[in-house]
Amino acid sequence: MKKLNIACVIDDDKMYTQILSKQLGALDFCERLLIFHNGLDAWNYLRSIMASPDLLPDVILVDLNMPVMDGWQFLDEFVTVQPAKKIKIYIVSSSIDPADHARAATYKEVSRFYIKPITKTIFAEILAAA
Repeated sequence: MKKLNIACVIDDDKMYTQILSKQLGALDFCERLLIFHNGLDAWNYLRSIMASPDLLPDVILVDLNMPVMDGWQFLDEFVTVQPAKKIKIYIVSSSIDPADHARAATYKEVSRFYIKPITKTIFAEILAAA
């Protein structure tokens, strides 16, 4: 299985991100993992490196419901810029609301919507698509 250079997780659940970090490490998913606990921190960091393809993540896994800046607000900001490389964005949420899935489909930047928890098979799909 190939390995990503940089992956980014945006999720406010610290226990989830800790478990996810260990899971991704065990799967040898990426060389470097960026974790942000709200969309604003992620957006501020990513915005500062948009012109640097070597620093940008290959994949972003973003939750929807977070404080400060939620996943929708993050996506609304992200679509206004042109990153120096193609970044695959996946929504990873516990939401089963059909309205959330329909809204996600309106963003051409969103590759897929996954419902938590993410399995090894889904990570393999993400790697294969990267």
